[in-house]
Amino acid sequence: MLQALARPTVGHLDPEFQGLMEEIKQALQRLFNAPDHACVPLPAPGTAGMEAAIMNLLEPGDRAVIAVNGAFGGRMADMAGRAGAEVVTVDHEWGKPVDPAWVEEALEQAPAKVLAFVHAETSTGARSDSATLCAIARKHGALSIVDCVTSLGGIAVDVAAWDADVVYSGTQKCLSAPPGLSPIALSNRAQAAISARKEKVRNWLCDFNLLMSYWGGEGGRTYHHTAPVNALYGLHESLVVLFEEGQQAAIVRHARMHEALAAGLEAVGLRFLVDEPHRLPQLNAVLVPDGIDEAAVRTHVLAKWDLEIGAGLGPLKGKVWRIGLMGASATPWHVRLCLTALCDALTAQGRPADVRAALLAAEGRLAGWRLRG
Repeated sequence: MLQALARPTVGHLDPEFQGLMEEIKQALQRLFNAPDHACVPLPAPGTAGMEAAIMNLLEPGDRAVIAVNGAFGGRMADMAGRAGAEVVTVDHEWGKPVDPAWVEEALEQAPAKVLAFVHAETSTGARSDSATLCAIARKHGALSIVDCVTSLGGIAVDVAAWDADVVYSGTQKCLSAPPGLSPIALSNRAQAAISARKEKVRNWLCDFNLLMSYWGGEGGRTYHHTAPVNALYGLHESLVVLFEEGQQAAIVRHARMHEALAAGLEAVGLRFLVDEPHRLPQLNAVLVPDGIDEAAVRTHVLAKWDLEIGAGLGPLKGKVWRIGLMGASATPWHVRLCLTALCDALTAQGRPADVRAALLAAEGRLAGWRLRG
């Protein structure tokens, strides 16, 4: 990856670079399983994918139903309001998946242009049923927007099977590329809706009509923005690495590493926020035990073990740790490091945690994974 990022920078309209752009577009179609969608990487992080999806599809007065079960569903609702839309939120307890029945009830109340939700809620570690939610959107004539920032590359993302309209992600999570790009996929329905807008998109950089004058490649590319050339080298390399491993193999690896981590945590009495059927393997929200200074634990593991554990967001601040097992960090070594560091930090606070028991429990799951592999 570092070697790819260090390649000599060429012009963003250089013919050789344009060939790389075409390879990236085709690779993203494969990654999303979106052969009929327009797939490009936006020149900004996953939040730009969210903003592009919402600002391109919504106009003032449009009705948007937004499922909120964590911080990033809430951010979607904020952005939809900034687009001038009439925003209807379907609010859930943080840590729970989006309830399709609640969403359908909101869509039945009045026509909506958009249904937006988060597939893999980064603030809680909960996974929602994208296929069912996208089907509900189609049933009610709404376009679907799906946030896959944390899911792409770690669990199955199947845009064609979902028949989703706009799906976006980020490069720094399970793709293990540097931050700063947002892969996005747009259906023909979404593109038609954008073309039929009454007024211009309220975001110039991510206006899809303008953006495709550069990325479309039909009839020659025109200048739209200066592409982050070296970041695109990194994305290309990450896609090569992922396809060499195999997408299904990568999904299985994430699942097995989660199982090993969960076994180790549970062996020392730690519990998860999210019920097992809805947990993300790549984002593990662990409940902080009573009497433990969660910030002190994070400080300890960073200072002593050079390991960063995420803090809780919003109403979960101080109540959970968010442990990522994403991309290149979803390995047995990282599982062992995390369990060792966390047990050490808990013991330092006077809550003994048997690191040997944690590691033995994890190794039991890892041994089974190796045998199956």
